[in-house]
Amino acid sequence: MLEMTGPRTLVSLSGVGKTYKNGTTALSGIDLDVRSGDFLSLLGPSGCGKSTILRLIAGLDNASSGSLSRSFTEASETVGFVFQEPTLLPWANVFDNVYLPLRLQNESRRAAAARIEEVLAQVGLSSFAKSYPRELSGGQRMRVSIARALVRHPLLLLLDEPFAALDEITRFRLNDDLLRLQGELGTTIVFVTHSVYESVYLSTRIAVMAAHPGRVIEDIEIETDMPRDEDFRASHTYALYCQEASSALHRAMHEKRT
Repeated sequence: MLEMTGPRTLVSLSGVGKTYKNGTTALSGIDLDVRSGDFLSLLGPSGCGKSTILRLIAGLDNASSGSLSRSFTEASETVGFVFQEPTLLPWANVFDNVYLPLRLQNESRRAAAARIEEVLAQVGLSSFAKSYPRELSGGQRMRVSIARALVRHPLLLLLDEPFAALDEITRFRLNDDLLRLQGELGTTIVFVTHSVYESVYLSTRIAVMAAHPGRVIEDIEIETDMPRDEDFRASHTYALYCQEASSALHRAMHEKRT
């Protein structure tokens, strides 16, 4: 008889702390697993260390205490990162902005062309390949940033409040696009947000964090079917999960410092 196994753990943080040289403790005692297939949202107030966790997972920074293990060897090869600002090269067109990470790996433009065209089609920007960032809307610039992160087909995609500066309609559309892309590509996602409603709509799990120092106070499983749509936003189930996440966030914001 075969033994049933669950999703494999891609990244495991155990007792992780981060203290900067100026003495600021950003994280303390973080225990968190990122499992294959997760859409994990980090939800919490400003200053609770959500972005720090992304940087640690990506290998852009090191923990001061505890341990962080990955099931893959080269984070730079298997992790895509989307920042809050699109950070596009203003002098390069959309095609060349998406080409950038491949160019840095010495892949020729000709060899990369098919992959770039594929990912631009996936984010709905095929007809904008020759456009420049100044000619795009805020939502389109963020799509370029997502395409650039996806062009290497990452195992893990990290997004640091990518839709925070966008209007609500654009944000909703990009939420749906992100869920569609995860379904098509099978990418595991860790997503930073301040929005209870966004976290519930997108996530399979929500890690609710408190600040000073940053720590996880609750891990909420969102046990509903994917993909989600406007019917889910209007459902009683969605309202109940929003209430649960909101209550946890309220506790996080009023916990005393340790």
